[in-house]
Amino acid sequence: MMTLSKKTKGFNLVEALVASVILSGSVLTLAAISTQAVSGLRLNRQYEIAASLADRQLSLIDYMGIDEFIEQGEFEGIFQENEPDYHWKVVTKDLDIDSLYLVSITVSWVERNRPYSITIDTMLDGTTAILSTEQEQM
Repeated sequence: MMTLSKKTKGFNLVEALVASVILSGSVLTLAAISTQAVSGLRLNRQYEIAASLADRQLSLIDYMGIDEFIEQGEFEGIFQENEPDYHWKVVTKDLDIDSLYLVSITVSWVERNRPYSITIDTMLDGTTAILSTEQEQM
């Protein structure tokens, strides 16, 4: 009996094609994941800037006193130091409860034709009522 034993070395064409398709798919998947991570990081940074801007406006209100802002009712402006431009708006409202005022700060921006915004609501104590009660006690 004669047996033909053929030992093949290496890969055949089908095995090489399957391996390259698997490798290409995994590289494309990794590229898509990293692109998504960079986009998420950029959006997170924009939210961070918007929150910082809202905090800056709230600090300004606290420094100047809420009474100055109550007279105006609402303020708005544009912050243009970074791309994109951030639009902010401050709305104050008297709650008629122990000189408390509702302050709403909204910061909005547009990134790739899609609008984003954050809104911060807080209550501040007015100084006029505090001063009048202190004067009554004297």
